[in-house]
Amino acid sequence: MSTPASSRTGRLLTGAAMSLAVVLSACSSDSGSGETNDRGGEESGAASASSGSGSSDTGSTSSAPGADSPEVVATGLESPWSIAFHGQTMLVSERDSGRILEVSAGGDVREVGRIDDASSSGEAGLHGLAVDDDRLYAFFAAGTENRIVRFDLLGEAGDLSLGEEETILDGLPTANFHNGGRLAFGPDGMLYATLGDTGDRDSAQDEDALSGKILRMTPDGDIPAGNPFGDSLVFSMGHRNPQGIGWDDEGTMYASEFGQDTWDELNVIEAGGNFGWPEVEGIPEGNGAGDGGSGDGDGDFIDPVQQWSPDEASPSGLAVTDDSILIAGLRGERLHQVPLDDLKSSSELWTGEHGRLRDVVEAPDGSLLVLTNNTDGRGEPGPYDDRLLRFTP
Repeated sequence: MSTPASSRTGRLLTGAAMSLAVVLSACSSDSGSGETNDRGGEESGAASASSGSGSSDTGSTSSAPGADSPEVVATGLESPWSIAFHGQTMLVSERDSGRILEVSAGGDVREVGRIDDASSSGEAGLHGLAVDDDRLYAFFAAGTENRIVRFDLLGEAGDLSLGEEETILDGLPTANFHNGGRLAFGPDGMLYATLGDTGDRDSAQDEDALSGKILRMTPDGDIPAGNPFGDSLVFSMGHRNPQGIGWDDEGTMYASEFGQDTWDELNVIEAGGNFGWPEVEGIPEGNGAGDGGSGDGDGDFIDPVQQWSPDEASPSGLAVTDDSILIAGLRGERLHQVPLDDLKSSSELWTGEHGRLRDVVEAPDGSLLVLTNNTDGRGEPGPYDDRLLRFTP
């Protein structure tokens, strides 16, 4: 599938300590990363929608920046992938460098550790982070496998460091693309991990394979009681490349997923549910979003509640607030916002204003943090990219 070209205009960045404005105007075209009809390079390419304009103050001290003018908390990040919170302290992973960074509320950035075994190739590398009490969990590609490890977090805010690395799950399949990679602790205290089909599309329908699945495990990496497939880490199946997961206040689980050529998805995840890949992509014709219709007519597959074309989405990280779901888009270069009381509808924020968006999380104070992802070789980085943005909904 070819990647449509788009322009990014009118991105205005100002520094608090200097009266300098830089207006960026750049054209983005097919990245040449080998994107095929199977979207092997699905994260590549620019949005097809015409770019908007916005401003970001690199030194803003506003206590409540709005969505139309987010505060730039940190700049100069390199292919950032995931945000996790240890108390009030932000931790950010960098996919290609393997670094884990501590970001203070004031925007100071320091390295707390580096995962030397993380191997960067294509879309693989250091991916998701999650925190449980004083332990940090990380998902990364390590040569011929994906691995989940944890570290004790040592020290205080501003001086954090990592203890000895402990592997809790290894031997997961890997590839240059479709690795999933998101980690999150659910309201049940279990650790959830997304794993794409890693290029083996049929594995998504194989209950004995871990690829093409959302996994559920104890904090030690063991199989917990209540998993739907018995003695298996598999929680749900039939996924192509899910990269965002989250829960609402009632415990309902949501996941964003890269489709192939036609539809990217937002799914409501059910234990033991089969979401259809590679048999079905998106909502089958005649089935309305949220109708609960099956992909093949006999009830085997669960339909998404929302879908978008890849050039408008390519969804990665996901955050669930009190009233909506926000989904960060790579090729779409926007945030999709889906109200919890109407999962069939959605609106858009920031289209074309800040480039590719990798992750969005809700901070302990209720503000939203968003990572741009323009320095991974597929975006059009500005002079301050990549950035960590903050706004209050």
